[in-house]
Amino acid sequence: MSIDATSAELPASVKRYATYLTTMAGLGGLLYGVDVGIIAAALPYIAHTSDYSPAQLALVVAAVLAGSVLSSLFAGQLAEWFGRKIIIILSALLFTLSIPVICLSDLMGNQAFEALVLGRILQGCSAGLIGVVVPMYLAECLDSKARGKGTGMFQLLLTVGLVFAATIGIVTTNLVGAADDVTVAVADKVSAWQTIFWCSAIPGILLFFGAFKLKESPRWLYAQGRKEEALDSLAANNGTQAANLILEEMLAADVAAAEAKIQLAAEAKGDSIFQRKYIIPFVLAVVILGCNQATGINSVLNYSVNIFLQAGLEGAAANWADFAIKIVNMAMTIVAVSLVDKKGRKFLLKMGTAGIIVGLVGVGCMFLSVEKGRIDVTAMAQAKVSDNAFSLTVEGIAKELKNEQFAQAAGITPGTQLIVNYTQGGSAMQKVVEYKDIATVVTPKGISKEQVISEAQTMSIAKSTNIKPNFMDKLAFWKTPTVEGSIKEVVITKAEIGIKPTAFTGWMVTLFFVVFIAFYAAGPGVCVWLALSELMPNRIRANGMAIALLINQGVSTTIAGVFLPWVGAAGYSSVFFTLGGFTVFYFITAAFFLPETKGRTLEEIEKYFSTGKMPEEKN
Repeated sequence: MSIDATSAELPASVKRYATYLTTMAGLGGLLYGVDVGIIAAALPYIAHTSDYSPAQLALVVAAVLAGSVLSSLFAGQLAEWFGRKIIIILSALLFTLSIPVICLSDLMGNQAFEALVLGRILQGCSAGLIGVVVPMYLAECLDSKARGKGTGMFQLLLTVGLVFAATIGIVTTNLVGAADDVTVAVADKVSAWQTIFWCSAIPGILLFFGAFKLKESPRWLYAQGRKEEALDSLAANNGTQAANLILEEMLAADVAAAEAKIQLAAEAKGDSIFQRKYIIPFVLAVVILGCNQATGINSVLNYSVNIFLQAGLEGAAANWADFAIKIVNMAMTIVAVSLVDKKGRKFLLKMGTAGIIVGLVGVGCMFLSVEKGRIDVTAMAQAKVSDNAFSLTVEGIAKELKNEQFAQAAGITPGTQLIVNYTQGGSAMQKVVEYKDIATVVTPKGISKEQVISEAQTMSIAKSTNIKPNFMDKLAFWKTPTVEGSIKEVVITKAEIGIKPTAFTGWMVTLFFVVFIAFYAAGPGVCVWLALSELMPNRIRANGMAIALLINQGVSTTIAGVFLPWVGAAGYSSVFFTLGGFTVFYFITAAFFLPETKGRTLEEIEKYFSTGKMPEEKN
């Protein structure tokens, strides 16, 4: 029985509710995008107004992904127990509650960092619930003709959420000033990152209150034996006539499912899951999902502003570069949705991974051009450590160098940077100071140019384990810590001196990032989930996809968690070259091992893994 909901003119109330349903579902996608993207704009301000180490900042970013892993494991079961609507409301509530926890964390004293991480975990839990339940809710509420549009709306507004987060960052930077601007008071920078998070609460609040007016999923109601309520829910979105037809199909499907279950049990008797037809698609799914995150996509989106700042862009330019890649992501997602059923999953994955490799290698080469000009001064820096504390100046280190090439090519000029990576009490940290020309320094009221030069050029580490900057009294670009607690050993792991990257380098890095994001959105970003859901045989689909998703989130969380310490130890060039190497493996898997699933039934795909032969595609 086919259903044509458009065969009769639907009442205005039905059209209004259908629009409302897709709007609320779209808000779910928007919220998911904000969850992932908001930290990119806030992170530079947090870094400049706290004493958090790179490892701690990485944990702030990774906390969302960890929360997402946790909640996605239970999202499906929670939706079965309590219904889809309740879980959508819960996800919006968790996100909304996370905002005051994050923004008020600086009032928590010694527990400020823990409160910040807790708030980010709540955001991750919200994202995990949304990512599982909202698409499920759409599939169960919309008819066959509207289902693709509804699911596409979720994916599209997810990318809009990323753009929304980037826009908040740009507006805040224009109103307050850049995170690395020494003329902006520290208190204003604290307010800046808090404002970024407060603004991100808007879609969460709208979804929370708006979801109460949604009807529960008709399929869930039907499964609970509440057939009258299921019919009412179907009618709200499809009209009475179509609702009755859909309900009849659900009843018929029950009968067919019971018969199929008996047949499947007979076929599966003695059928081991350790067969080629189960093992190969499962391993392929795990590899594809793991490689999808091993491109570094989530870390790139989360750390993009920081990366652009380190590449040579300054102030608002870094936020505009971040905004540009989020726009590209959104635009190319639209392109991918239009191509995936025409060109196929395999083609887009091959094209996408090839483009990602070009982008990652390009970024790595640009950073290498900067990093190869730096001189290792680790031994000199370590020699300055006294009583597990040290004080270094750019000028002092530069003058000690017995390297004529450095003196002639760079000298001690404005822009010379001293980058020190060290551990204190087992925590990995990085600090950067820069030589400044007094003629170019612009100072806040009440601070002399000499003080700015002294603070900017001097790197000092206290003997404390509890480093608590006095935010109101210290300069934004440098924190002089108070000394409290027991002395912890300071070990310089790597120290380098060199010239700060130029704006040209920053914009070239941005260009290669655009290539990376464009090809990711056009390939893996859209079609990987389609390909994987089609690969898994019926017998292992639920559990197999759950395991593959867990690995996907685990890889994403791991990379985000080690990203900053990794950069500190090896440099940006090594990080991006390594991610490019992972993507080469991804390309090989897609090109030589992944079958094309476009135009094939699930049964035909499952048969392929048993026989190794795929039927011709049907037109």
